[in-house]
Amino acid sequence: MLEIERTVSELGAKVAKARAERVGRWRNSPSAPDSRLRRSTRIEKSGMTPTIASLMKVASALGKSVAYFVEEVEATRPVTVIRGDERSRLYTSKQGLELQNISGRYGPFWVAGADAYVEPHADSGPAPMSHPGEELVLVLDGRMTFTIDGEPYELGAGDSIHFRTVRPHSWANPDDRRARAIWLAIRGS
Repeated sequence: MLEIERTVSELGAKVAKARAERVGRWRNSPSAPDSRLRRSTRIEKSGMTPTIASLMKVASALGKSVAYFVEEVEATRPVTVIRGDERSRLYTSKQGLELQNISGRYGPFWVAGADAYVEPHADSGPAPMSHPGEELVLVLDGRMTFTIDGEPYELGAGDSIHFRTVRPHSWANPDDRRARAIWLAIRGS
């Protein structure tokens, strides 16, 4: 419980630091995120503990990942081994995508990885995604199409793609058979 209390008590200072880094750019922008800026100020000054949804909005407005605000100071386990028959299934809101964990937790590590199974004609949804970090995907079987900044990239077995995820991106399996890929997500700082 002490670790949680420490993390919560440090939120205000981390929000203040991130806001100070961004405030100069906001002053010169006609589209400054005013409501999110007010929310971040309340977290800084009153010690308000945000909901996870509020923290996600503040993180997005400040150009940070949620992990930046709740990151563990030290890795509790400097080495993680995941046995092939002990992989846990990772949550994803994307239909037709199954992710099996192949990595340690994001807290102590910068990279998270999954053995991904993509059902025929599954895709990431109608709107492109954008978030801090990078992704590296190695297609093991089948085909995948990634669209980055509006440009499609067709990948087959053995092909890989590496991109910064702040760029609008999406993915799809254009085939009638399931695709499989190793999918690495590198968190943003």
